[in-house]
Amino acid sequence: MNTAIEVHELTKYYGDTLAVDHISFEVHQGEIFGFLGPNGAGKTTTQRMLSTLLEPTSGQIYINGHDLARDAYPAKRVMGLVPEESCVYTELTAWDNLMFTASLYLVPRGERAGRARQLLETFDLWEKRDVKAENFSKGMRRRLSIAMAIIHKPALLYLDEPTPGLDAQSARAIQSLIRQLNAEGTTVFLTTHQIEEANQLCSRVAIIDHGQIAAIDTPQNLKGAFQRVQSVEVALQPDGISHGEALAALAGVTASGKMGDKWRLYTEDPASVLPLIIAYAAEHGLRVVSLNTLAPSLEDVFLEITGGHVGVPRRASTDNKPPQRGMGAA
Repeated sequence: MNTAIEVHELTKYYGDTLAVDHISFEVHQGEIFGFLGPNGAGKTTTQRMLSTLLEPTSGQIYINGHDLARDAYPAKRVMGLVPEESCVYTELTAWDNLMFTASLYLVPRGERAGRARQLLETFDLWEKRDVKAENFSKGMRRRLSIAMAIIHKPALLYLDEPTPGLDAQSARAIQSLIRQLNAEGTTVFLTTHQIEEANQLCSRVAIIDHGQIAAIDTPQNLKGAFQRVQSVEVALQPDGISHGEALAALAGVTASGKMGDKWRLYTEDPASVLPLIIAYAAEHGLRVVSLNTLAPSLEDVFLEITGGHVGVPRRASTDNKPPQRGMGAA
């Protein structure tokens, strides 16, 4: 399988602070690759190095086979970048933003207008083409920013937090556009805090923590490797919320958390916990309104790997993190 990005022992120091610690991974051509991590984990620093905005302290980066340190120009030609803050020129119209960006990317003059119109129609901005971007909503600016980043038809698109702060409709529109771009052959490197977004969009994800890659795999494989964070979700009436402490003390429950009007009980063996819940409800005159078993979510996996907690702090130790899977493991 061809690689869009190869990273070998990539390292970045800020003074004496080690921000990215000798990380190695691959991104396959044609995939949506998610890059997850808590604040300060090294996500943005890594992406800035991959997109030539920041020089590494050491290590190698190859973009479509081109060494970024020695042969950056052809690598830059195949990149598009959408930073966390939409980089549109607010004093320009949507049309002028695209035409100006097309000129910067050296899009042939005869192709610029056609590409700009196609993108504005695709991104549902054609009717707003003559409106200055300062009058756009945040979602519209985000769509325009992505259109500007792909007007030169990049093979590799970096997206940094594309949807935070957007309303649900705008976020879904952006996610649909990402899928469409990928279906047309664009490799997408997605840096995000939105774990469910990564779960829905990405063919593989890497989780970075304290500057190191903690895991790389498909979302489904990562969830499958963490069966200890399976859970049972229960709603009891009339006063089920007040019974959380007792439910958390049931045999086999390793953690618990309140989820709205329900309790989520984490366990390695949901089948053994279910009859205990039924018995507890009967003993205390409670009615079981709903009772569901849940597989680990990507958010649960993320919290486990990065040292967070699902529910309340565990009684059992959670210090054992899984080893990093091999570079580019699928």
